[in-house]
Amino acid sequence: MKKKIKYIAIVLIALIAINVIGNKAFKRFDLTKDKRYTLSESAINILKDVESPITIDVFLDGDEFPSEFRRLQSETKQLLEEFNNVNDNIVFSFINPLEDDTTRDANIQLLSDRGMRPMELSVNESGKSSKAIIFPWALASFDGQTVVIPLIKNKIGATQQELVSNSVQHLEYAFADGFSKLTKPKRRKIAILKGNNQLDDINIADFIKKLQEYYYIAPFTLDSVASNPQKTSNDLNKFDLIISAKPTAPFSEEEKLVLDQYTMNGGKSLWLIDAVAMEIDSLYNDTGKNYAVSRDLNLTDFFFKYGVRINPSIVGDMYSAPITLATGNDSDTRFMRLKWPYSPLASANPHHPITHNLNRVKFDFANQIDTLKNSIQKTVLLRSSELTKLEGVPREINLEEATKEPDTKFYNKGNQTLAVLLEGKFTSAYKNLIKPVKLDKMVDQSPSTKMIVIADGDVIKNNVDRNGPTDLSFDRSSNQEVGNKEFLLNAVNYLLDDNGLINIRSREVAVAFLNQQKIAKEKTKWQLLNIALPLVLLGLFGFIFNFIRKKKYAA
Repeated sequence: MKKKIKYIAIVLIALIAINVIGNKAFKRFDLTKDKRYTLSESAINILKDVESPITIDVFLDGDEFPSEFRRLQSETKQLLEEFNNVNDNIVFSFINPLEDDTTRDANIQLLSDRGMRPMELSVNESGKSSKAIIFPWALASFDGQTVVIPLIKNKIGATQQELVSNSVQHLEYAFADGFSKLTKPKRRKIAILKGNNQLDDINIADFIKKLQEYYYIAPFTLDSVASNPQKTSNDLNKFDLIISAKPTAPFSEEEKLVLDQYTMNGGKSLWLIDAVAMEIDSLYNDTGKNYAVSRDLNLTDFFFKYGVRINPSIVGDMYSAPITLATGNDSDTRFMRLKWPYSPLASANPHHPITHNLNRVKFDFANQIDTLKNSIQKTVLLRSSELTKLEGVPREINLEEATKEPDTKFYNKGNQTLAVLLEGKFTSAYKNLIKPVKLDKMVDQSPSTKMIVIADGDVIKNNVDRNGPTDLSFDRSSNQEVGNKEFLLNAVNYLLDDNGLINIRSREVAVAFLNQQKIAKEKTKWQLLNIALPLVLLGLFGFIFNFIRKKKYAA
Protein backbone atom coordinates (compact mmCIF):
# COMPACT_ATOMS: atom_id res chain seq x y z
CA MET A 1 0.00 0.00 0.00
CA LYS A 2 2.82 2.38 0.90
CA LYS A 3 4.52 1.59 -2.37
CA LYS A 4 1.33 2.43 -4.25
CA ILE A 5 0.92 5.76 -2.40
CA LYS A 6 4.54 6.60 -3.14
CA TYR A 7 3.99 5.84 -6.83
CA ILE A 8 0.89 8.08 -6.95
CA ALA A 9 2.76 10.92 -5.19
CA ILE A 10 5.62 10.72 -7.70
CA VAL A 11 3.15 10.87 -10.59
CA LEU A 12 1.34 13.89 -9.08
CA ILE A 13 4.62 15.75 -8.46
CA ALA A 14 5.75 14.99 -12.02
CA LEU A 15 2.45 16.27 -13.45
CA ILE A 16 2.65 19.46 -11.37
CA ALA A 17 6.27 20.01 -12.45
CA ILE A 18 5.39 19.49 -16.13
CA ASN A 19 2.47 21.91 -15.79
CA VAL A 20 4.64 24.62 -14.16
CA ILE A 21 7.40 24.21 -16.77
CA GLY A 22 4.83 24.21 -19.57
CA ASN A 23 3.35 27.51 -18.35
CA LYS A 24 6.74 29.18 -18.21
CA ALA A 25 8.32 27.75 -21.32
CA PHE A 26 6.41 26.57 -24.35
CA LYS A 27 6.97 26.27 -28.09
CA ARG A 28 4.41 26.71 -30.87
CA PHE A 29 4.88 24.79 -34.12
CA ASP A 30 3.61 26.18 -37.43
CA LEU A 31 3.07 23.17 -39.69
CA THR A 32 1.38 25.11 -42.52
CA LYS A 33 3.14 25.09 -45.89
CA ASP A 34 3.14 28.89 -46.25
CA LYS A 35 3.99 29.51 -42.56
CA ARG A 36 0.96 31.74 -42.21
CA TYR A 37 1.04 31.59 -38.41
CA THR A 38 4.71 32.50 -38.14
CA LEU A 39 5.09 36.23 -37.58
CA SER A 40 7.77 38.12 -39.48
CA GLU A 41 10.80 39.40 -37.62
CA SER A 42 9.78 43.01 -38.28
CA ALA A 43 6.36 42.51 -36.66
CA ILE A 44 7.91 40.74 -33.68
CA ASN A 45 10.38 43.60 -33.15
CA ILE A 46 7.52 46.11 -33.10
CA LEU A 47 5.55 43.99 -30.62
CA LYS A 48 8.49 43.52 -28.26
CA ASP A 49 8.71 47.28 -27.73
CA VAL A 50 5.09 47.57 -26.56
CA GLU A 51 5.24 48.10 -22.80
CA SER A 52 1.63 49.07 -22.10
CA PRO A 53 -1.65 47.66 -23.48
CA ILE A 54 -2.75 48.22 -27.07
CA THR A 55 -6.51 47.72 -27.14
CA ILE A 56 -7.96 46.54 -30.45
CA ASP A 57 -11.66 46.61 -31.31
CA VAL A 58 -12.41 44.53 -34.41
CA PHE A 59 -15.78 45.25 -36.03
CA LEU A 60 -15.67 42.20 -38.27
CA ASP A 61 -18.26 40.26 -36.30
CA GLY A 62 -21.75 38.91 -36.97
CA ASP A 63 -23.72 35.83 -37.99
CA GLU A 64 -24.75 36.78 -41.54
CA PHE A 65 -21.32 36.87 -43.15
CA PRO A 66 -20.65 35.14 -46.47
CA SER A 67 -18.39 32.13 -45.94
CA GLU A 68 -15.42 33.96 -47.53
CA PHE A 69 -15.62 36.74 -44.95
CA ARG A 70 -16.04 34.31 -42.08
CA ARG A 71 -12.64 33.07 -43.23
CA LEU A 72 -11.25 36.61 -42.99
CA GLN A 73 -12.80 36.88 -39.53
CA SER A 74 -11.12 33.68 -38.33
CA GLU A 75 -7.77 34.60 -39.90
CA THR A 76 -7.90 38.00 -38.16
CA LYS A 77 -8.61 36.34 -34.82
CA GLN A 78 -5.79 33.84 -35.26
CA LEU A 79 -3.32 36.58 -36.19
CA LEU A 80 -4.25 38.63 -33.12
CA GLU A 81 -3.80 35.54 -30.96
CA GLU A 82 -0.29 35.18 -32.42
CA PHE A 83 0.38 38.83 -31.53
CA ASN A 84 -0.88 38.19 -28.00
CA ASN A 85 1.40 35.18 -27.64
CA VAL A 86 4.40 37.40 -28.42
CA ASN A 87 3.24 40.20 -26.11
CA ASP A 88 0.24 39.93 -23.80
CA ASN A 89 -0.15 43.72 -23.98
CA ILE A 90 -2.01 43.10 -27.25
CA VAL A 91 -5.64 42.93 -26.09
CA PHE A 92 -8.45 42.49 -28.61
CA SER A 93 -12.19 41.98 -28.82
CA PHE A 94 -14.66 41.43 -31.67
CA ILE A 95 -17.69 43.73 -31.83
CA ASN A 96 -20.79 43.58 -34.01
CA PRO A 97 -21.92 47.22 -34.49
CA LEU A 98 -25.12 46.05 -36.25
CA GLU A 99 -26.28 43.60 -33.58
CA ASP A 100 -28.71 45.93 -31.81
CA ASP A 101 -31.41 47.34 -34.13
CA THR A 102 -31.98 50.33 -31.82
CA THR A 103 -28.38 51.56 -32.19
CA ARG A 104 -27.67 50.19 -35.67
CA ASP A 105 -28.09 53.46 -37.62
CA ALA A 106 -26.24 55.52 -35.01
CA ASN A 107 -23.32 53.07 -35.06
CA ILE A 108 -23.15 53.13 -38.86
CA GLN A 109 -23.02 56.92 -38.82
CA LEU A 110 -20.46 57.03 -36.01
CA LEU A 111 -18.09 54.61 -37.72
CA SER A 112 -18.55 56.26 -41.12
CA ASP A 113 -17.65 59.64 -39.62
CA ARG A 114 -14.34 58.12 -38.51
CA GLY A 115 -13.59 56.96 -42.04
CA MET A 116 -14.75 53.36 -41.54
CA ARG A 117 -17.24 52.97 -44.34
CA PRO A 118 -19.55 49.94 -44.35
CA MET A 119 -19.21 47.36 -47.10
CA GLU A 120 -22.21 45.81 -48.83
CA LEU A 121 -21.76 42.20 -49.93
CA SER A 122 -23.60 39.77 -52.13
CA VAL A 123 -24.23 36.50 -50.30
CA ASN A 124 -24.70 33.48 -52.58
CA GLU A 125 -25.01 30.38 -50.45
CA SER A 126 -27.20 27.29 -50.71
CA GLY A 127 -28.47 28.53 -54.06
CA LYS A 128 -29.93 31.72 -52.53
CA SER A 129 -28.84 35.33 -53.06
CA SER A 130 -29.03 38.07 -50.44
CA LYS A 131 -27.25 41.21 -49.24
CA ALA A 132 -25.18 41.76 -46.12
CA ILE A 133 -23.45 44.79 -44.59
CA ILE A 134 -20.15 44.43 -42.74
CA PHE A 135 -17.55 46.75 -41.23
CA PRO A 136 -14.12 45.36 -42.18
CA TRP A 137 -12.22 47.67 -39.84
CA ALA A 138 -10.39 47.67 -36.54
CA LEU A 139 -9.52 50.43 -34.08
CA ALA A 140 -6.25 50.21 -32.17
CA SER A 141 -5.78 52.45 -29.11
CA PHE A 142 -2.56 53.11 -27.21
CA ASP A 143 -1.57 55.80 -24.72
CA GLY A 144 -4.46 58.09 -25.66
CA GLN A 145 -3.98 57.68 -29.41
CA THR A 146 -6.16 55.73 -31.86
CA VAL A 147 -5.52 54.52 -35.40
CA VAL A 148 -7.92 52.99 -37.90
CA ILE A 149 -6.78 49.67 -39.38
CA PRO A 150 -8.40 48.48 -42.64
CA LEU A 151 -8.98 44.75 -42.86
CA ILE A 152 -9.99 44.72 -46.53
CA LYS A 153 -7.49 45.05 -49.39
CA ASN A 154 -9.43 46.18 -52.44
CA LYS A 155 -8.47 45.38 -56.02
CA ILE A 156 -10.23 46.45 -59.21
CA GLY A 157 -12.25 43.59 -60.70
CA ALA A 158 -11.59 41.18 -57.82
CA THR A 159 -14.22 38.62 -56.82
CA GLN A 160 -15.20 38.28 -53.15
CA GLN A 161 -12.90 35.27 -52.78
CA GLU A 162 -9.98 37.17 -54.37
CA LEU A 163 -10.80 40.14 -52.14
CA VAL A 164 -10.57 37.99 -49.02
CA SER A 165 -7.40 36.26 -50.23
CA ASN A 166 -5.73 39.64 -50.84
CA SER A 167 -6.93 40.88 -47.46
CA VAL A 168 -5.61 37.85 -45.55
CA GLN A 169 -2.18 38.39 -47.11
CA HIS A 170 -2.32 42.05 -46.06
CA LEU A 171 -3.44 41.51 -42.45
CA GLU A 172 -0.06 41.24 -40.75
CA TYR A 173 1.21 44.38 -42.50
CA ALA A 174 -1.99 46.31 -41.70
CA PHE A 175 -1.77 45.57 -37.95
CA ALA A 176 2.03 45.93 -37.74
CA ASP A 177 1.79 49.26 -39.55
CA GLY A 178 -0.90 50.44 -37.12
CA PHE A 179 1.13 49.35 -34.09
CA SER A 180 4.20 51.08 -35.49
CA LYS A 181 2.32 54.37 -35.89
CA LEU A 182 1.13 54.14 -32.28
CA THR A 183 4.40 53.16 -30.65
CA LYS A 184 7.24 54.46 -32.85
CA PRO A 185 8.11 58.17 -32.62
CA LYS A 186 8.66 60.09 -35.85
CA ARG A 187 12.32 60.31 -36.84
CA ARG A 188 12.59 60.82 -40.59
CA LYS A 189 12.25 64.19 -42.31
CA ILE A 190 10.87 64.72 -45.81
CA ALA A 191 11.30 67.84 -47.96
CA ILE A 192 8.57 68.74 -50.46
CA LEU A 193 10.42 70.65 -53.18
CA LYS A 194 9.04 74.03 -54.21
CA GLY A 195 10.20 76.72 -56.60
CA ASN A 196 9.82 74.95 -59.97
CA ASN A 197 6.06 75.31 -60.23
CA GLN A 198 5.34 72.01 -58.55
CA LEU A 199 1.77 71.11 -57.65
CA ASP A 200 0.07 73.42 -55.15
CA ASP A 201 -0.26 72.22 -51.58
CA ILE A 202 -4.00 71.69 -51.93
CA ASN A 203 -3.43 69.30 -54.86
CA ILE A 204 -1.16 67.01 -52.82
CA ALA A 205 -2.88 67.58 -49.47
CA ASP A 206 -4.45 64.12 -49.13
CA PHE A 207 -1.14 62.28 -49.58
CA ILE A 208 0.81 64.72 -47.40
CA LYS A 209 -1.78 64.28 -44.64
CA LYS A 210 -1.18 60.52 -44.79
CA LEU A 211 2.62 60.97 -44.77
CA GLN A 212 2.41 63.12 -41.64
CA GLU A 213 1.26 60.04 -39.70
CA TYR A 214 4.79 58.65 -40.18
CA TYR A 215 7.24 61.46 -40.90
CA TYR A 216 8.07 65.12 -40.39
CA ILE A 217 7.14 67.10 -43.52
CA ALA A 218 8.42 70.51 -44.59
CA PRO A 219 8.45 72.56 -47.81
CA PHE A 220 11.86 73.32 -49.29
CA THR A 221 12.64 75.84 -52.00
CA LEU A 222 15.78 75.92 -54.10
CA ASP A 223 15.46 79.65 -54.87
CA SER A 224 18.36 80.58 -52.60
CA VAL A 225 20.82 78.38 -54.48
CA ALA A 226 21.87 81.26 -56.73
CA SER A 227 22.88 83.49 -53.81
CA ASN A 228 24.07 80.90 -51.29
CA PRO A 229 24.50 77.43 -52.83
CA GLN A 230 26.49 76.01 -49.92
CA LYS A 231 23.82 76.85 -47.32
CA THR A 232 21.10 75.50 -49.61
CA SER A 233 23.03 72.26 -50.03
CA ASN A 234 23.69 71.94 -46.29
CA ASP A 235 20.03 72.58 -45.45
CA LEU A 236 18.80 70.07 -48.04
CA ASN A 237 21.15 67.37 -46.75
CA LYS A 238 19.38 67.51 -43.37
CA PHE A 239 16.38 65.78 -44.96
CA ASP A 240 16.15 62.02 -45.43
CA LEU A 241 13.96 62.20 -48.55
CA ILE A 242 12.92 64.77 -51.14
CA ILE A 243 9.71 64.68 -53.19
CA SER A 244 9.29 66.69 -56.37
CA ALA A 245 5.62 66.55 -57.37
CA LYS A 246 5.10 67.49 -61.02
CA PRO A 247 7.50 70.40 -61.59
CA THR A 248 6.58 72.45 -64.69
CA ALA A 249 9.40 75.05 -64.69
CA PRO A 250 12.97 74.08 -65.73
CA PHE A 251 15.65 73.45 -63.13
CA SER A 252 18.75 75.62 -63.32
CA GLU A 253 22.22 74.06 -63.45
CA GLU A 254 22.87 75.36 -59.93
CA GLU A 255 19.71 73.67 -58.63
CA LYS A 256 20.60 70.43 -60.40
CA LEU A 257 24.07 70.42 -58.86
CA VAL A 258 22.66 70.79 -55.34
CA LEU A 259 20.14 67.99 -56.04
CA ASP A 260 22.88 65.83 -57.51
CA GLN A 261 25.07 66.31 -54.45
CA TYR A 262 22.11 65.51 -52.22
CA THR A 263 21.98 62.10 -53.91
CA MET A 264 25.77 61.75 -53.75
CA ASN A 265 25.54 62.20 -49.97
CA GLY A 266 23.07 59.30 -49.69
CA GLY A 267 19.79 61.21 -49.91
CA LYS A 268 16.69 59.41 -51.19
CA SER A 269 14.30 60.96 -53.69
CA LEU A 270 10.88 60.48 -55.26
CA TRP A 271 10.37 62.16 -58.63
CA LEU A 272 6.98 62.58 -60.32
CA ILE A 273 7.81 64.02 -63.73
CA ASP A 274 5.73 65.05 -66.76
CA ALA A 275 7.80 65.15 -69.95
CA VAL A 276 4.70 66.32 -71.87
CA ALA A 277 2.61 69.40 -71.11
CA MET A 278 -1.03 68.31 -71.21
CA GLU A 279 -3.79 68.66 -68.62
CA ILE A 280 -7.17 66.98 -68.64
CA ASP A 281 -8.82 70.24 -67.49
CA SER A 282 -7.52 72.04 -70.60
CA LEU A 283 -9.83 69.91 -72.76
CA TYR A 284 -12.99 71.20 -71.11
CA ASN A 285 -13.37 74.20 -73.40
CA ASP A 286 -15.60 75.18 -76.31
CA THR A 287 -13.63 73.10 -78.79
CA GLY A 288 -12.97 70.10 -76.54
CA LYS A 289 -9.37 69.86 -77.68
CA ASN A 290 -5.86 71.09 -76.96
CA TYR A 291 -2.28 70.43 -78.04
CA ALA A 292 0.17 68.27 -76.13
CA VAL A 293 3.74 69.54 -76.39
CA SER A 294 7.09 68.50 -74.98
CA ARG A 295 8.02 69.95 -71.58
CA ASP A 296 11.72 70.63 -71.05
CA LEU A 297 12.63 70.57 -67.36
CA ASN A 298 16.37 70.49 -68.05
CA LEU A 299 16.59 67.14 -66.26
CA THR A 300 17.30 64.82 -69.20
CA ASP A 301 21.07 64.61 -68.63
CA PHE A 302 20.47 64.42 -64.87
CA PHE A 303 18.35 61.25 -65.08
CA PHE A 304 20.35 59.87 -68.03
CA LYS A 305 23.46 59.68 -65.85
CA TYR A 306 21.48 57.79 -63.21
CA GLY A 307 20.21 55.27 -65.78
CA VAL A 308 16.72 56.34 -66.91
CA ARG A 309 15.23 58.47 -69.66
CA ILE A 310 11.68 59.86 -69.62
CA ASN A 311 10.57 60.13 -73.23
CA PRO A 312 8.21 62.94 -74.39
CA SER A 313 5.58 60.54 -75.69
CA ILE A 314 2.06 59.88 -74.44
CA VAL A 315 1.05 56.37 -73.41
CA GLY A 316 -2.40 55.30 -74.60
CA ASP A 317 -3.77 52.11 -73.07
CA MET A 318 -6.83 50.00 -73.80
CA TYR A 319 -6.96 49.14 -70.09
CA SER A 320 -7.71 52.56 -68.66
CA ALA A 321 -10.04 54.58 -66.46
CA PRO A 322 -13.02 56.22 -68.18
CA ILE A 323 -13.61 59.92 -68.62
CA THR A 324 -16.88 61.52 -67.54
CA LEU A 325 -18.49 63.76 -70.17
CA ALA A 326 -21.75 65.69 -70.16
CA THR A 327 -24.17 65.21 -73.05
CA GLY A 328 -27.40 67.08 -73.80
CA ASN A 329 -28.49 70.53 -72.67
CA ASP A 330 -29.95 72.04 -69.51
CA SER A 331 -32.47 69.66 -67.91
CA ASP A 332 -31.60 66.92 -70.43
CA THR A 333 -27.93 66.90 -69.41
CA ARG A 334 -26.58 63.41 -68.79
CA PHE A 335 -23.16 62.37 -67.54
CA MET A 336 -21.63 59.41 -69.29
CA ARG A 337 -18.49 57.40 -68.54
CA LEU A 338 -16.63 56.87 -71.80
CA LYS A 339 -13.47 54.92 -72.55
CA TRP A 340 -10.42 57.20 -72.41
CA PRO A 341 -7.03 55.70 -73.41
CA TYR A 342 -4.97 58.49 -71.83
CA SER A 343 -5.77 57.43 -68.24
CA PRO A 344 -3.92 54.09 -68.00
CA LEU A 345 -4.63 51.84 -65.05
CA ALA A 346 -1.09 50.59 -64.52
CA SER A 347 -0.41 47.07 -63.31
CA ALA A 348 1.96 46.48 -60.42
CA ASN A 349 5.06 44.34 -60.14
CA PRO A 350 3.82 41.44 -57.96
CA HIS A 351 7.34 40.49 -56.86
CA HIS A 352 8.38 43.70 -55.09
CA PRO A 353 7.23 44.78 -51.60
CA ILE A 354 6.27 48.27 -52.83
CA THR A 355 3.78 46.93 -55.33
CA HIS A 356 2.94 43.43 -54.07
CA ASN A 357 -0.83 42.90 -53.82
CA LEU A 358 -1.42 46.49 -55.01
CA ASN A 359 -4.52 47.83 -56.71
CA ARG A 360 -4.25 49.39 -60.16
CA VAL A 361 -2.64 52.84 -60.20
CA LYS A 362 -4.28 55.56 -62.28
CA PHE A 363 -2.18 57.80 -64.53
CA ASP A 364 -3.16 60.78 -66.70
CA PHE A 365 -1.19 61.44 -69.88
CA ALA A 366 1.64 59.21 -68.70
CA ASN A 367 5.01 59.12 -70.43
CA GLN A 368 7.26 56.20 -71.23
CA ILE A 369 10.47 55.44 -69.34
CA ASP A 370 13.54 53.79 -70.86
CA THR A 371 16.11 52.16 -68.58
CA LEU A 372 19.77 52.49 -69.56
CA LYS A 373 22.71 50.22 -68.86
CA ASN A 374 24.91 51.22 -65.95
CA SER A 375 25.79 49.89 -62.50
CA ILE A 376 22.48 50.95 -60.93
CA GLN A 377 19.93 48.20 -60.22
CA LYS A 378 16.60 49.03 -61.85
CA THR A 379 13.26 47.51 -60.89
CA VAL A 380 10.11 48.24 -62.89
CA LEU A 381 7.33 48.99 -60.41
CA LEU A 382 4.43 49.97 -62.66
CA ARG A 383 3.74 49.40 -66.33
CA SER A 384 0.96 49.67 -68.87
CA SER A 385 -0.95 46.71 -70.31
CA GLU A 386 0.04 44.79 -73.44
CA LEU A 387 -2.48 46.80 -75.48
CA THR A 388 -0.59 50.08 -75.49
CA LYS A 389 0.17 52.74 -78.07
CA LEU A 390 2.76 55.52 -77.99
CA GLU A 391 2.00 58.95 -79.40
CA GLY A 392 4.70 61.51 -80.09
CA VAL A 393 4.29 65.23 -79.52
CA PRO A 394 3.29 67.81 -80.52
CA ARG A 395 -0.12 66.38 -81.23
CA GLU A 396 -3.77 67.31 -80.81
CA ILE A 397 -5.77 65.66 -78.03
CA ASN A 398 -9.52 65.74 -78.64
CA LEU A 399 -12.38 64.66 -76.37
CA GLU A 400 -14.09 63.20 -79.44
CA GLU A 401 -11.72 60.27 -79.17
CA ALA A 402 -13.73 59.10 -76.16
CA THR A 403 -16.84 58.77 -78.33
CA LYS A 404 -15.15 56.55 -80.95
CA GLU A 405 -14.47 52.84 -80.83
CA PRO A 406 -10.70 52.39 -80.44
CA ASP A 407 -8.84 50.69 -83.27
CA THR A 408 -6.92 47.86 -81.60
CA LYS A 409 -4.37 47.58 -84.40
CA PHE A 410 -2.69 50.77 -83.14
CA TYR A 411 -2.33 49.38 -79.60
CA ASN A 412 0.65 47.19 -80.44
CA LYS A 413 3.57 48.57 -78.40
CA GLY A 414 3.28 46.11 -75.51
CA ASN A 415 3.99 46.88 -71.84
CA GLN A 416 5.56 50.28 -71.22
CA THR A 417 7.45 51.22 -68.06
CA LEU A 418 5.72 53.99 -66.09
CA ALA A 419 7.55 53.87 -62.74
CA VAL A 420 11.00 52.52 -61.88
CA LEU A 421 13.06 52.04 -58.72
CA LEU A 422 16.80 52.80 -58.85
CA GLU A 423 19.11 51.33 -56.21
CA GLY A 424 22.87 51.33 -55.80
CA LYS A 425 25.88 53.64 -55.82
CA PHE A 426 25.09 56.57 -58.09
CA THR A 427 27.71 58.40 -60.14
CA SER A 428 27.45 62.20 -60.11
CA ALA A 429 25.88 63.81 -63.18
CA TYR A 430 28.64 66.44 -62.88
CA LYS A 431 31.61 64.09 -62.67
CA ASN A 432 34.45 65.42 -64.88
CA LEU A 433 32.35 68.44 -65.82
CA ILE A 434 32.74 72.14 -65.02
CA LYS A 435 30.58 72.89 -61.99
CA PRO A 436 28.04 75.73 -62.25
CA VAL A 437 28.73 76.78 -58.63
CA LYS A 438 31.39 75.93 -56.08
CA LEU A 439 30.58 73.77 -53.09
CA ASP A 440 32.96 73.00 -50.23
CA LYS A 441 32.99 69.29 -50.84
CA MET A 442 32.08 67.67 -54.15
CA VAL A 443 31.31 63.95 -54.19
CA ASP A 444 31.49 61.93 -57.41
CA GLN A 445 29.95 58.70 -56.16
CA SER A 446 27.25 58.09 -53.58
CA PRO A 447 26.98 55.41 -50.93
CA SER A 448 24.18 52.89 -51.55
CA THR A 449 20.96 54.86 -51.88
CA LYS A 450 17.59 54.76 -53.64
CA MET A 451 15.48 56.80 -56.04
CA ILE A 452 12.05 56.28 -57.60
CA VAL A 453 11.06 57.94 -60.89
CA ILE A 454 7.40 58.08 -61.96
CA ALA A 455 6.56 59.32 -65.45
CA ASP A 456 3.45 61.27 -64.48
CA GLY A 457 2.93 63.98 -61.88
CA ASP A 458 -0.82 63.37 -61.69
CA VAL A 459 -0.31 60.11 -59.80
CA ILE A 460 0.02 62.19 -56.61
CA LYS A 461 -2.62 64.79 -57.50
CA ASN A 462 -5.92 64.71 -55.61
CA ASN A 463 -9.07 66.43 -56.82
CA VAL A 464 -10.56 69.37 -54.95
CA ASP A 465 -14.28 69.89 -54.43
CA ARG A 466 -16.36 72.25 -52.31
CA ASN A 467 -15.33 70.34 -49.18
CA GLY A 468 -11.62 70.53 -49.96
CA PRO A 469 -9.16 67.85 -51.13
CA THR A 470 -10.68 64.49 -52.06
CA ASP A 471 -9.36 61.02 -51.31
CA LEU A 472 -6.46 60.15 -53.63
CA SER A 473 -7.32 56.46 -53.38
CA PHE A 474 -10.75 56.95 -54.99
CA ASP A 475 -11.24 57.66 -58.69
CA ARG A 476 -14.46 59.53 -59.32
CA SER A 477 -14.43 58.89 -63.06
CA SER A 478 -14.67 55.12 -62.60
CA ASN A 479 -16.31 55.25 -59.15
CA GLN A 480 -13.87 52.74 -57.72
CA GLU A 481 -10.78 52.59 -55.57
CA VAL A 482 -7.31 52.87 -57.12
CA GLY A 483 -3.87 52.21 -55.68
CA ASN A 484 -2.31 55.68 -56.05
CA LYS A 485 -2.09 56.61 -52.38
CA GLU A 486 -1.01 53.17 -51.23
CA PHE A 487 1.63 52.96 -53.96
CA LEU A 488 3.13 56.34 -53.05
CA LEU A 489 3.06 55.55 -49.33
CA ASN A 490 4.72 52.19 -49.93
CA ALA A 491 7.31 53.91 -52.12
CA VAL A 492 8.19 56.42 -49.40
CA ASN A 493 8.21 53.71 -46.71
CA TYR A 494 10.53 51.58 -48.82
CA LEU A 495 12.89 54.48 -49.49
CA LEU A 496 13.06 55.34 -45.78
CA ASP A 497 12.32 52.01 -44.11
CA ASP A 498 14.94 50.94 -41.57
CA ASN A 499 13.01 48.23 -39.70
CA GLY A 500 11.90 46.08 -42.61
CA LEU A 501 8.17 46.73 -42.06
CA ILE A 502 7.52 47.19 -45.79
CA ASN A 503 8.89 43.69 -46.49
CA ILE A 504 5.95 42.13 -44.65
CA ARG A 505 3.86 43.01 -47.72
CA SER A 506 5.71 40.39 -49.79
CA ARG A 507 4.33 37.45 -47.83
CA GLU A 508 2.20 35.00 -49.79
CA VAL A 509 -0.65 33.27 -47.98
CA ALA A 510 -2.75 30.76 -49.89
CA VAL A 511 -6.41 30.79 -48.83
CA ALA A 512 -8.59 27.88 -49.98
CA PHE A 513 -12.34 28.38 -50.45
CA LEU A 514 -15.27 26.07 -51.03
CA ASN A 515 -17.03 26.27 -54.39
CA GLN A 516 -20.45 27.67 -53.48
CA GLN A 517 -22.04 26.81 -56.85
CA LYS A 518 -20.88 23.23 -56.54
CA ILE A 519 -22.14 23.11 -52.94
CA ALA A 520 -25.61 24.28 -54.01
CA LYS A 521 -25.66 21.85 -56.96
CA GLU A 522 -24.51 18.78 -55.02
CA LYS A 523 -26.04 19.63 -51.65
CA THR A 524 -28.68 16.84 -51.72
CA LYS A 525 -26.17 14.20 -52.82
CA TRP A 526 -23.78 14.92 -49.96
CA GLN A 527 -26.58 15.16 -47.42
CA LEU A 528 -27.73 11.70 -48.45
CA LEU A 529 -24.17 10.36 -48.30
CA ASN A 530 -23.43 11.86 -44.89
CA ILE A 531 -26.82 11.35 -43.19
CA ALA A 532 -28.92 8.73 -44.95
CA LEU A 533 -26.16 6.32 -45.99
CA PRO A 534 -24.80 5.76 -42.42
CA LEU A 535 -28.38 5.07 -41.22
CA VAL A 536 -28.98 2.61 -44.06
CA LEU A 537 -25.69 0.84 -43.33
CA LEU A 538 -26.48 0.74 -39.62
CA GLY A 539 -29.95 -0.73 -40.30
CA LEU A 540 -28.50 -3.29 -42.72
CA PHE A 541 -25.87 -4.32 -40.16
CA GLY A 542 -28.56 -4.67 -37.48
CA PHE A 543 -30.74 -6.81 -39.76
CA ILE A 544 -27.84 -9.12 -40.72
CA PHE A 545 -26.69 -9.36 -37.08
CA ASN A 546 -30.16 -10.33 -35.88
CA PHE A 547 -30.62 -12.78 -38.75
CA ILE A 548 -27.34 -14.55 -37.94
CA ARG A 549 -28.09 -14.48 -34.22
CA LYS A 550 -31.56 -16.07 -34.67
CA LYS A 551 -30.21 -18.69 -37.03
CA LYS A 552 -27.37 -19.56 -34.64
CA TYR A 553 -29.47 -19.85 -31.50
CA ALA A 554 -32.74 -21.11 -33.08
CA ALA A 555 -31.94 -24.67 -32.21
